[in-house]
Amino acid sequence: MDNLKIIEVLDKDPLAVAQAAANQISQLTKKQTHQVALVLGSGWVSAADSLGKPTHEFSVTELPGFINPTVAGHGGKIRSYDLSIGDKSISVLVFLGRTHFYEGLGMNAVCHSVRTAVKTGCKSIVLTNAAGGINRDYRVGQPVLIRDHISLTAASPLSGANFVDLTDLYSKELRNIVKQSDSTLSEGVYVHWRGPTYETPAEINMMRTIGADLVGMSTVPEAIAAHALGAKVLAISLVTNAAAGVTGEKLDHSAVS
Repeated sequence: MDNLKIIEVLDKDPLAVAQAAANQISQLTKKQTHQVALVLGSGWVSAADSLGKPTHEFSVTELPGFINPTVAGHGGKIRSYDLSIGDKSISVLVFLGRTHFYEGLGMNAVCHSVRTAVKTGCKSIVLTNAAGGINRDYRVGQPVLIRDHISLTAASPLSGANFVDLTDLYSKELRNIVKQSDSTLSEGVYVHWRGPTYETPAEINMMRTIGADLVGMSTVPEAIAAHALGAKVLAISLVTNAAAGVTGEKLDHSAVS
């Protein structure tokens, strides 16, 4: 099925397609449910290797509604892991890559991975991304927990009279659990920028003025879509570069991927 046909089917009933993809994951992995999902963005794909050997790995294109990522640093694979946490064993889905809003495929394509994850049974969704550091105290290579966001895209993954409270979108409970392991982690406000152009120095100054610490081109639509389906969301940015105008250096995607 070509990309346009996939988008047409996905836009007609995104939750039904997500359920079909979840059913296919169950067939491929022989697991009825997964409990946690991780979406690994630009620069994060190699982090999956630290989880050990997956029980299963397959291409996203084996599932209904998915399009292979076209952006450097995104792998286009899904892995399933069985991990031991204390005296418990959990099944974890890891998405190596994502679709971005700037690719022009629509919000349903952007959010299909997290909707599929929730349909497999995931109650917690961990989103990662590469971000530009607006906060001058941040250093390159620093992970930052997202505590809130500002969307400058004028777009939402939800439609119709679907009013969802976003007060605790980025779960304080999950952030506190992570900070119990590393109390030095900073928390910040992330700006969703449509892209694919990077921001101008003037735009970064505007973002800083309205309270932003980080800027990137992903995460926010996925967080809203997952939260709307009842999942708890944890989001982590990796500061891969100082945002435009902070140091005077030009921006390049090689720093991100």
